[in-house]
Amino acid sequence: MTSELRDRVARLSLQSKVRLLTGRTGWTLHAAPGAGLLPVTVSDGPAGVRGTEATQDEHSASLPSPTAVAAAWDTALMERAGRFFAAEARRKDVDVVLAPVLNLHRSPVGGRHFECLSEDPHLTAELGAAFVRALQGEGVGACPKHFIGNETERERTGYRARIDERTLREVYLPPFEAALDAGAWTVMAAYNGVDDGVESHSMTDHRRLLTGLLKDELGFDGVVVSDWAAARSTAPSANAGLDLVMPGPRGPWSDGDALLAAVRAGEVAEEVVDDKVERLLRLAGRVGKLDRDTSRPVEGEDERAALREIGARGHVLLRNEGGLLPLAPAALRRVALIGPNAVDAHTQGGGSAHVNSKYRVGPVEGLREALPEDVDLTVVRGADPRRHLPVLARDRLTRLDLTLHDAAGGSLGARPVAEPAFHVDVAEPDAARAAVTAEITLTEPGTHHLEVGVVGRHTVRVDGVVRAEGGRTATEAEILESRHSHPDGPRVALEVTAAPRRVRVEIDTEVADFGGFGRGVIAQLRHRPPGPTADEEIARAVGAAAEADVAIVVVGTNDEVESEGYDRTDLHLPGRQDELVRRVAAANPRTVVVVNAGAPVLLPWLDDVPAVLWSWFGGQEYGHALADTLTGRAEPTGRLPWTLPRAHADVPVLDTRPTDGVLAYDEGVFVGHRAYDRDGREPHRPFGFGLGYTRWDLTRARLTGPPPARGGDGLLTAPVRVTASVANTGARPGRHVVQVYVEPPADGAGTTRPLRSLAAFASVPADPGELATVHLDLPPRAFAVWDTDTRSWRTPEGTYHLAVGSSSRAIAHRLPLQVR
Repeated sequence: MTSELRDRVARLSLQSKVRLLTGRTGWTLHAAPGAGLLPVTVSDGPAGVRGTEATQDEHSASLPSPTAVAAAWDTALMERAGRFFAAEARRKDVDVVLAPVLNLHRSPVGGRHFECLSEDPHLTAELGAAFVRALQGEGVGACPKHFIGNETERERTGYRARIDERTLREVYLPPFEAALDAGAWTVMAAYNGVDDGVESHSMTDHRRLLTGLLKDELGFDGVVVSDWAAARSTAPSANAGLDLVMPGPRGPWSDGDALLAAVRAGEVAEEVVDDKVERLLRLAGRVGKLDRDTSRPVEGEDERAALREIGARGHVLLRNEGGLLPLAPAALRRVALIGPNAVDAHTQGGGSAHVNSKYRVGPVEGLREALPEDVDLTVVRGADPRRHLPVLARDRLTRLDLTLHDAAGGSLGARPVAEPAFHVDVAEPDAARAAVTAEITLTEPGTHHLEVGVVGRHTVRVDGVVRAEGGRTATEAEILESRHSHPDGPRVALEVTAAPRRVRVEIDTEVADFGGFGRGVIAQLRHRPPGPTADEEIARAVGAAAEADVAIVVVGTNDEVESEGYDRTDLHLPGRQDELVRRVAAANPRTVVVVNAGAPVLLPWLDDVPAVLWSWFGGQEYGHALADTLTGRAEPTGRLPWTLPRAHADVPVLDTRPTDGVLAYDEGVFVGHRAYDRDGREPHRPFGFGLGYTRWDLTRARLTGPPPARGGDGLLTAPVRVTASVANTGARPGRHVVQVYVEPPADGAGTTRPLRSLAAFASVPADPGELATVHLDLPPRAFAVWDTDTRSWRTPEGTYHLAVGSSSRAIAHRLPLQVR
């Protein structure tokens, strides 16, 4: 194939070859008929296939967030999700999906925590590889991202992660290695830079990591694509190993024919360009876009049933005193469903992972379907936890349009705007400012509050009165950090005495430069109608709980809290949700709390309420999946893929702010549960924890493979096999996740190692009374350390212990293993 691809490359002129290396649009690549290359299409994302310019506004299936699927600790389930993604991709004519996200949960405050899989490198590696295998097994390319050290959103486009080589090799590289072993066809280079102790460059310029490590050492033969607008240089990025600049058509290689000029000036060898084009052609052949379209349709599952089941599988039961769960619907007469996320569940995180789903099932709809018709279901919000007002309801708008002006004030034409929260792309090169006019109808008597958020310099008038004026020109980095977030703006109280009242909002703002994303205008209209105070809402919730047979309180985060573009400042539930939980639980001893969040939050009442279920961001079938688990139609088979802290002081890495542009990974290999073990801290719930509706007995754990032997490469010559028996001693069918951790001996070379490292796991199904046998193979790398002196792996001698259990802290058996 390589010689054939080289022959195809040779048919193209230098100019034609260079043209292929920057995207044609934001989501499509150029074609080259002379080489048989058809256009290749890529798309976000990690929680659903968004589509392209032509299909992004269409329905996309909204899957449970990646962390939610990872919580099942089941590679077969992840493969099922991968096949679902493949069917969605083909439905939207997408060839490459920009997933999975293989960065780790280094800190629980990370803004894209919900997009990643785990704090643990082995769990992330196994699940990420399963997704890649399944997606590409159907002919759709995977794009593991973001390579590498991309664990924070603060200063996301400019910071450099300082990671020593051992930490890089043992912690942050293994998930990407596993994805390459699974055959990944593309890899995305991150926004951030990396200082690995030898070189310090932005990732798109990092030759040591892109070419030396990824391509030469690990043998990656696919395409390295830049994160969108991450590439900033011409010759340095081309020589470093970047193959494709996205998005197009603008970029550091295409603007002014910069890369073409660099080749002609001898700054970049034409052979470097040829290698990149060969990789693109190889990708095209793999996805069926070479010579003719041979991409095949993928038969998908029933959307509703699949997403409902996948969502329920990841639910983690954190507490269940007295067996309150599952609920018995036939025994209920009054149910109080309480909480801000009961009324408005957060089913997906913000940013590039967001998709436009055709429908969304919330807790109210899900429970109403699951409960008998004669059950009285009372729904109470119990106060709004948001910092900003909700986005204005679209039906309150009678007009919303935008007029562009040049620098002299001349009009360049008007266009309608569809949504009250908008990001309008501006292609007109002379456009300097935009005038937005909105006419809003308020019908309810009383005090309304209106909020207008704008990015960049602006003036805001409400009914002709200036309410805000100023701001400053937004930098490209700020735009990339705020384009998916919620800009601040003035809040105005408006009295309605005679309905309807017509309100006119005028925004005069600059057209902001988004760098590689083009130019545009970002603004939001937000509104709160008259209503009860927070105290009144909480009092009503308490009253409803006191009268109910059971109170279900759904608390959690929202799209102001968890999103691409910014990290959280703390781990508290927003607003007065902790108070709401305590007061409801005091009013009704049969209180179930559901946590609707993608990343850890502090739960100070966790051990004081009868039942607590972590339900994640569940996608469009969230409400049905939640009702299935609460009523026992489904078993909560999930286990925590990260450690739940008890307090801020217990969190190993809480501050994600770079210092002078550098983010130091000073904790080294002690990430997540490894740091809790090192420091002797007791988490609120440990890594791998999860209860269920049945009981389990983990017995007869034993070594069943051949004795370990070390090879010349410093690693064991074969995996170490542990066999265990798992008995379901309860009355319901279920699944138990068996986990095996390696406890190393003291290292004579003085290398400090984690007390316990995950090395194998398996999700084991069993019926009541059934005894299941599971075989777990621990890879040779699980016993090795990276030797920074020799720059190679070595396996220290000594007596290891293999800890077999149900979480990182619940160990049922410790098996000695001698390595000589």
